Parts: sequence; structure tokens; C-alpha cells
Amino acid sequence: MITVFTPSFADDDNTNAQNLTVKEVVARLDPARFRVVMLGSGPPDPRISERPNTTVLPWRRRGNTFRIVAHLVSNPPDVYFFPREGSLDSAFMSARRTLGLKTALVTYVISGGLENDDRPLIFRSIREADIVAGNSRHLSLTAQKLGGTEVETVYDGIDRRYYYSADGRPITARKSTVLYAGSFRSYKRADLVVREAARFPDWQFRLAGAGEEEDACRRLAHDLHCLNVQFLGHVNASRLGDEMRQAQIFFFPSELEGHPQVLGQAAACGLPCIARSSYAPDYVVDGVTGLLANSDTSLSDALARMIGDCDLRTRMSFAAVEHAARFDWGDIAKQWADIMERAIARRREHRRERTA
Repeated sequence: MITVFTPSFADDDNTNAQNLTVKEVVARLDPARFRVVMLGSGPPDPRISERPNTTVLPWRRRGNTFRIVAHLVSNPPDVYFFPREGSLDSAFMSARRTLGLKTALVTYVISGGLENDDRPLIFRSIREADIVAGNSRHLSLTAQKLGGTEVETVYDGIDRRYYYSADGRPITARKSTVLYAGSFRSYKRADLVVREAARFPDWQFRLAGAGEEEDACRRLAHDLHCLNVQFLGHVNASRLGDEMRQAQIFFFPSELEGHPQVLGQAAACGLPCIARSSYAPDYVVDGVTGLLANSDTSLSDALARMIGDCDLRTRMSFAAVEHAARFDWGDIAKQWADIMERAIARRREHRRERTA
């Protein structure tokens, strides 16, 4: 039996990207082979609470780092999976090094912008890991450049409970709608979605999400007299899947990303995507399932091209559904199980070398 600890939350309503990923993986790990310990601050995902050999440590208002590290030192897991960037991760990595714990460290890199060298803990978790994985080829290469010695690519899967194509009808049978889904932060550039709405008044532009830039985007829509813009606020996965199946284009102008799951979710729903090329999203095949652009101007041109060519939208829609079939959570969970077993073997080998 392999014991895996992850500093991720089992809470059912927690939609943080890391927690969503870990819940999907844990739900599929063989409970006869893997004992899993997670964190929790509220009612857990039913798949986690019903899984045998699974423990949820309570996350309290204070004192968590000392309490949980003490637990891990007293009961060292075989694997510390997917470290975050908090005091708990820092304290455990220090204890692991100082005490020579048996625990293998498996780091998953999902964030862009790491080249700025302002996130020392993620750099440390890359350099000290027994195995590192990036959730795209671009991030795997980034992790390797930052000092990762055993780097692989493991994609995030797509939750087929919510993200799927409803039928085989051409996408042009849907409403003339452009959809954006993401937080309203400055780097997400939701303002560009509103500006494009002013250029195409015959199309509806729907924005799902919330954040500090939402009020500014609402004011911009008012100033530009965009009666074709709807702000949906935060939506759950079920609602987002429905929105995706009703739209014709997914427009995602964000400037800074790792490998955003929303692009894979949109593809699974048959949506051709327009996004930036800077972070090389593997969920989008440029010119086949969507269009990638390298500037605000080229994003605008790509949207105009897609709106003006219904045959292009139809071809890309069918291709997107076919491409999205590659990202299956069952296959990905098996990949993680193999990585964890190899990481344990590598940790054992390193410890033997140090004591030889």
C-alpha cells in the first residue's frame, strides 16, 4: 500500500484548479494500492468521502502548518504530491531534507510566468523533486530550464460529466454567441471581449466569471453602448458546460497562463477556441481546432475571421471534439500512479546512495 499526501482540498465546492485536478486523480487511484491523505475545510466531494483508504485532515483557522507537518513527520507518506507555495510545503520540504524522510516529492507545474524568478518555493519544489511534471509541453520545458531533472508532461483531463458535445449538429445551428469564461483579473484581458462586442453588434458576447476588473468591464460596455454583452457572474461547472454547448466561439484573450483547463473544456463541448500563442496551449491545435494569436490585433483579426467563416467554425468544432478525446481522466490517473511508483523507487535509490 502506497501512502500519498497532497496539500490539496477535498471540499466539494472548491473549484481551485489545483484542487479540481487532485480530486479527479484521487477519485480514480486504485484504493487497494493507494492510501490518500488530503485536507478539508468543508463537506468533501462525495467521490472522495466514499473512497476507501482515504483520510481528510481538517484545515482549521490557525495552527495548521505545525499540526500537519508534525503528523507527516510522525507518519511519513511515501509521496508528497503536488506541493503548493505555502508555509506547509516549505516546512515539510525542510523537514524532508533535514530528517532524510523517505517521502518522494512529485511536483506538478501548472502556472505560467515562472521565468520572472519571483516564486522561490515553486523553484525549490522543482529542483528538489524526484519527478516533475508540467501540464503542457511548454511548462514541462520551462520546468526543465528551471532545474528539474526528471520532467514529464501530464495533461489535465476533462470532466465529461459537464463538458461534452450534445450532438452531431453543425455548430452553426447554435446561437450566434461568443463566450468568455475566466476570472476578471487584469491579465485575463476581459476588456478585449467587450471591445470586440462593439465591433460585432449582431453577435451576443457572454462573459462568465468574477473579479476585481468586472466593474471596469461593465462600465466599458456601457460607454461603448454594447447592448449585446451579458455578464453571467461566477457559474458552476454544470452551468458552464451548458453555456459552452450554446455558443459558437470561445474567445480567451488572457495574457498569462499555464495550461488553462477551460480551453480543453470548451473543445470538448465543440467550441473552436481563440487564445494567445505565448503559452502554447496543447488543448488548441492552431488552424485545426482553433486559432492562436500573438497580439491584441491578431486576436481581433482571428475573431473576425472566425465570425465571418461558418465553414471554418464547423470544421474546427468537429476537430475540437475529436482532439479533446485525448484528455481522458482515467488514462491520466494511470499515468500519475505510474509516476508515483517510479518516484518512490528513485527516492529509495537516492537515499541508498547517500548512506553508501
